Amino acid sequence: QLQLVESGGGLVQPGGSLRLSCTASGSTLDDYTLVFYTIGWFRQAPGKEREGVACISNKNDNKFYVDSVKGRFTISRDNAKNTVYLQMNSLEPEDTAVYYCAAGQTSQFCAIVPAPYDYWGQGTQVTVSS
Repeated sequence: QLQLVESGGGLVQPGGSLRLSCTASGSTLDDYTLVFYTIGWFRQAPGKEREGVACISNKNDNKFYVDSVKGRFTISRDNAKNTVYLQMNSLEPEDTAVYYCAAGQTSQFCAIVPAPYDYWGQGTQVTVSS
C-alpha cells in the first residue's frame, strides 16, 4: 500500500515562489518507489472542484500542465530521493488551494484527471496573499 505525503506549502505573496514535495512510504520497497508510478498534482480551492494541475509519467517522464499554470509551474522527479516536486513561480491569488499529489499506474503518458490515480496524499495548503 502506497502512502503519499505532501510538504512545502505555506503563505506567499503574489509573485512569489514555493516548491511542493511529494514523498512516499509503503509496506515494501516496490510499493513506495515512486519511479514505478505516474504522479499528478491536483488542487482544490474552497467551494470549487478538484482541479488537475500537472502530471509526470514514469515512462520517458512525459509531462502535462493545465493551461493556467504553463510557464509558471514545473513538475519534476528526483528518483534518488524518491520525491516528485512541483516548483511554483509567479504565484497568483488564484493559485490558493490545498494541493494534493496522487500516484497512478505506470503509463507512457499522464492525464490531469482524477480517475487514473489510485493513491492520494492528505494535501498541503498554499495561500497566495499580500
